[in-house]
Amino acid sequence: MEFYDLGNQYHSIKKEFLRRLASIQEKSHYILGEEVRKFEEEFSRYCGTKYAVGVNSGTDALFLSLKALGIGEGDEVIVPAFTFIATSFAVSMTGARPVFIDIDSATYTLDARQLARLVTKKTKAIMPVHLFGLCANMTEIATVARKRKLCIVEDAAQAHGAQIGDRKAGDFGACGCFSFYPTKNLSAFGDAGLITTNSKRVYESLLRLRDCGRSSKRYLHSVLGYNSRLDNIQAACLLLKLQKLDEWNKKRMDNARLYAEQLKNTRGIILPCVPKGYTHVFHVYSIRTKKRDALIEEFKASNIPFGIFYPVPLHMQKANASLGYRRGDFPVSEQVANEIISLPIHPKLSEKDIATVASAIKKVHSGPHRS
Repeated sequence: MEFYDLGNQYHSIKKEFLRRLASIQEKSHYILGEEVRKFEEEFSRYCGTKYAVGVNSGTDALFLSLKALGIGEGDEVIVPAFTFIATSFAVSMTGARPVFIDIDSATYTLDARQLARLVTKKTKAIMPVHLFGLCANMTEIATVARKRKLCIVEDAAQAHGAQIGDRKAGDFGACGCFSFYPTKNLSAFGDAGLITTNSKRVYESLLRLRDCGRSSKRYLHSVLGYNSRLDNIQAACLLLKLQKLDEWNKKRMDNARLYAEQLKNTRGIILPCVPKGYTHVFHVYSIRTKKRDALIEEFKASNIPFGIFYPVPLHMQKANASLGYRRGDFPVSEQVANEIISLPIHPKLSEKDIATVASAIKKVHSGPHRS
């Protein structure tokens, strides 16, 4: 049993990918070529947005989105305290200040009920994270953003195909930011990212920013830009995998239902929450338990892979010490970080594998329950 199963993904596209790779090598056009253009068109169509801009990573997708929206020195951006650190880094890299907010205890996404009190004259944007494959509460977030005239930059790095109703992640904000890191539901063979938007102005700004500030003519640069271009080989891989994304996401959701059935009567654990009307694509399947250390030992003894996403909230990271936060500032994030553990969920997981994982969890939680 593996926590990720990237080999099977590769073999499912191997024959066609190698053919396309040979074509790219024959043409000797490796950066921002035909494959990138096609992938941008296909992914924007998939998300329901007008435009998409391929970049070199999910982190750059966040950073360049903020830059395209004019966010920088002296500004503030509201960011959940419980997520991967790239979210807050992208804000800091612009010169703006990340302002942390606690998460909802059920969904682990930004607690929209706390937003209004954190907005100041310096606040320019909200950066909700669609964590683990579940969209944040975009209805409430959009309400606050509209009233306070704030931009929304979606961190959709873990949410390829996630939905609220019939709208997909990446179509709720000024920008939607995706990562195609190899472990994502839609993954490249290395780092890669993309930004969706419905704004022509933002789209054109992003095209310049990702390509060294270049205007339409070669060697003419109109703004200070960055080298953040998606290459054709990664785009060729992503084009092929995009055709299989819905199928793979469905298998993840099927596996999640099997886990829920196996674990529904197990005392002492909290299973993932899927609000009504939401489509959770289960980038990871995380449970919470106060017996995490004992469960880790059982998993190790049984050769069951696991992950902990994330053990240290952003406000407690040494890299963010200058922001002045302290332990206790975001109690829900801190509690979740101490209790969360992720189980294998990839599309090739078998029912037998799921039963094995569930059995180990039940074994650890079969004793007296203590809250």
